[in-house]
Amino acid sequence: MKKLPWLLLLLPLTAQAGFSIFGSEPEEKKQLKEAETVLPAYPTPQNLLPFEVFPTQNRYFVDSNSITVDKDGVIRYTVVINTPGGATNISYEGMRCETGERRLYAYGHLDRTWSKAQSDLWQEINFAYGHSYQKVLYEDYFCPRDRFAKTAAEAIMNLRRAGR
Repeated sequence: MKKLPWLLLLLPLTAQAGFSIFGSEPEEKKQLKEAETVLPAYPTPQNLLPFEVFPTQNRYFVDSNSITVDKDGVIRYTVVINTPGGATNISYEGMRCETGERRLYAYGHLDRTWSKAQSDLWQEINFAYGHSYQKVLYEDYFCPRDRFAKTAAEAIMNLRRAGR
C-alpha cells in the first residue's frame, strides 16, 4: 500500500475550519458584496462641514450632501482638504466601520470634474498614524466606539456637533 503524503491527511480538518492550506481565504475574510458607486455632485462651499486633524495646519471638510450610508454598510463621502499653501485636494471615499477599512473612489479636479482612482481597493485604516484624517473620521464621527452611523443624518449630526 502506498503511503499518502501527510499534507493530504490535513485536508478534511482545514475544510471544516473554513480555510484551505492552498491559499483561499477564510469565509469571513472574503470580499463583501458592495453596492454600485455613483459619484456625487461636486462639493460646494456652503455644504462643507469642518473637522479637526491635529496637529496639521491643513483644513479638513466633509461635503454633507455627499454622505450616504448604504445597505452594504459602506459610508461614502467627499473630503475636501485645503493646505496652508493654497492647494485643494478633493476625493470621494468610502469607509467600512465593521472592518476598519477605507477605499478611494475618485479624485475631484478644479474644473469640477471627477476622475476614477487608479487603485480603488479596500485598505485598512492606519490607526497608528495620528495625522490620518480617515482615522479621525472613523473614530470620532462615522464609527465611534461601536456606535456606527447608520444613516447619513447621524454622520452629519456627528460632524456638526464637533464643529460647534
